[in-house]
Amino acid sequence: MSIAQNNDIHPDPGAGDNRPPRPADALASFLHGLLTFDTLFAAGGLRVMDTRTGVTLLPGCCSGLEDWREWYTVFDGGKPADLGHDPDPLAELHGGTVRLVVDAEQSDSPAIELSAIELRHLLDGAERDLTDFHAVAADWLRRHLPDHAHPVSAALARLLALPTAAAPPGPQRRIDAPVAKPGPKSTRPSW
Repeated sequence: MSIAQNNDIHPDPGAGDNRPPRPADALASFLHGLLTFDTLFAAGGLRVMDTRTGVTLLPGCCSGLEDWREWYTVFDGGKPADLGHDPDPLAELHGGTVRLVVDAEQSDSPAIELSAIELRHLLDGAERDLTDFHAVAADWLRRHLPDHAHPVSAALARLLALPTAAAPPGPQRRIDAPVAKPGPKSTRPSW
């Protein structure tokens, strides 16, 4: 719901916005931005927390969930990943270690260090979680908004930068209530 709201912006032909006009139908009007914007956005982004130290790296402004694949640029020749600003988080590769600086504008900023392999595992886990979310959302759309299920599901897959193979709906799932899973406390960074 909030993803549709984040993209629910009236077309502005005066600003070069050549999207079609907003439909009169309330539901189609609400979904209009989600279905017509070329570049969708979702507030927030990936957060990394070192459960051992409590240090948490939050995405900065202008780094939404749609930018989650930006994290992979840290592996491309050691280029720092653009994780937004205010704060100015930074992810840099130094050899086989990734250093995640909470706010690069602060000389004494806390940081999280983890191996490049660990970061890749975390990113793989984030992709699995986003793919699972998309499958649940696609199932919900088929049941509750059948006339809009396909285009909204495709927009979500595009927004989440999921491979095309993730777009087809998975098995039917049901969400009744959150269930806490007990487990060992990690001393490594987690999402």
